[in-house]
Amino acid sequence: MDMAIFRASVILDVILIQIYCLHFVSSFGFFTFLRMGNLTSSTAGGLSSTACVQYVQEVVTQNCVVIFSKTTCPYCKMAKNVFNEIGATYKVVELDEHNDGRRLQEALARMTGARTVPRVFINGNCIGGGSDTKQLHQQGKLVPLIEQCAPCCTASSSDGSGSGQFESTK
Repeated sequence: MDMAIFRASVILDVILIQIYCLHFVSSFGFFTFLRMGNLTSSTAGGLSSTACVQYVQEVVTQNCVVIFSKTTCPYCKMAKNVFNEIGATYKVVELDEHNDGRRLQEALARMTGARTVPRVFINGNCIGGGSDTKQLHQQGKLVPLIEQCAPCCTASSSDGSGSGQFESTK
């Protein structure tokens, strides 16, 4: 019986120490929250959550095709390859190379309901990820979506990742 009380006391002490440490660290403003192992920084100099949403909305409205990507992601490469194959111009935001990449990914998750990359937008609408993009292309539905883009968007810059202005091959 004494050993059980001792174990419970040790466990309680460990929990209290963890709570104290988390409170101590968060009081310095280093972390906004911890969620399922993902750390979101709140250090000075980064975009706020609202600014991240505004940035995403601005990029998406100013470009016909936008891919929020990570350089090492095979599904991101798949999506880019589809657009290269059809000759579409696209804007890429590489989240793993962006100063606020984690925050942008969280904003994308709130906006689209999915946290995974790529997040592909055409004419202001999220069409999904790499597999979704490839499937739309295989079904013959991707080119018509791009053809519906506003004229201001079809000549947008691709930051070196696209393959030139989209030309329909009807």
